[in-house]
Amino acid sequence: MTQIQIQKTLYANDLVAWLDDTAIKLKQRRFDDIDINSLVEEIEGLAGRDRRELKNRLIVLLNHLIKRLYVDLPDDYRGWELTIREQRRPLSDLLEQSPSLRSYWIEIFSVAWETALSDIREEYPQAQLPDQWLFINEIDAFLSDKFWDKNG
Repeated sequence: MTQIQIQKTLYANDLVAWLDDTAIKLKQRRFDDIDINSLVEEIEGLAGRDRRELKNRLIVLLNHLIKRLYVDLPDDYRGWELTIREQRRPLSDLLEQSPSLRSYWIEIFSVAWETALSDIREEYPQAQLPDQWLFINEIDAFLSDKFWDKNG
């Protein structure tokens, strides 16, 4: 069995062991012993994972911002504000680590907004909700502003 065949088998059976083995081979510059196709697949997967995380966290953030802004349940405000803070930290970290995701944020904002808005309309049919985001639409504002202090 060739080194590449061993790599493919290891990749199929134990991803962590394959990653460890590949990292060692990269450090040793044993490029001919690396399953390049699997390595490319994993690198592409990492980028996709970060995009999915950004989108999912943005939806949760918008979900709770919409509730805090438009659902009149003062007893729930604190919990919604905590969730807003909990989503902002990892979003900030993700954007700091990968600034190119800022353009992805802009690209997917309308889809994330529609998803969150649909969720809230289903959960709180009595709430009067706008069809679009009515506040400043800058990423840094989403990560820090207390929009509800500006509402009304």
